[in-house]
Amino acid sequence: MEWGPIVLSIRLAVVTTLILYGIGIPLAYWLAYGRARWKVIVEVLVAMPLMLPPTVLGFYLLVLLGRTSPIGRLLETLLHVRLVFTFTGLVVASVIYSLPLMVQTLTGGFASLPSTLMDAAATLGKSRWVTLLRVQLPNMKAALLTGGVLSFAHTIGAFGVVLMVGGNIPGETRVAAIVVYDLVQALDYSRANMYAAVLFAISFGILLVVYWLNRRWRLV
Repeated sequence: MEWGPIVLSIRLAVVTTLILYGIGIPLAYWLAYGRARWKVIVEVLVAMPLMLPPTVLGFYLLVLLGRTSPIGRLLETLLHVRLVFTFTGLVVASVIYSLPLMVQTLTGGFASLPSTLMDAAATLGKSRWVTLLRVQLPNMKAALLTGGVLSFAHTIGAFGVVLMVGGNIPGETRVAAIVVYDLVQALDYSRANMYAAVLFAISFGILLVVYWLNRRWRLV
């Protein structure tokens, strides 16, 4: 068994999850506390990747980011960046694909915090930024952990989106889920089972740690 696709899948999931924390925390904060009338439109747009079939989402991303699209041409001309059939493109597609899980989990975490925490911080003269970093985020560790794990697992198991945007290029975009599909198509169930078992073990181990930590934090 070649470990390259497994390593690539883990790398993609880690990079995607880290980016999602950077995007998801401010977006979830705004969705939890913002009062804009058009906030519901943003909520719908964020949730859309969960509703669309992965191949449909991948198709639209392929059209949007391709070299013949305005965005694709602009990126390639100004930044010399090509997204389709590259690892960078996989990251962009995976961020969009897993964004709902991160944002919805963190929004629920912000909404569950008692308002007395923020009121006390405001009384002490703390800014919103300091309150976020020192009060809110430390008190929603479970939501932060759950959002990260869901995003990681969702990304590592992605198939339709990554296949449409990244293709099946060894060492570049050929992640483990695509390898499993190829092996099943070739009726090589033995090798397919090896890759599937590794992905299963990784997912099980991460979930075990998450449930253990959540249970421990509830008891503290």
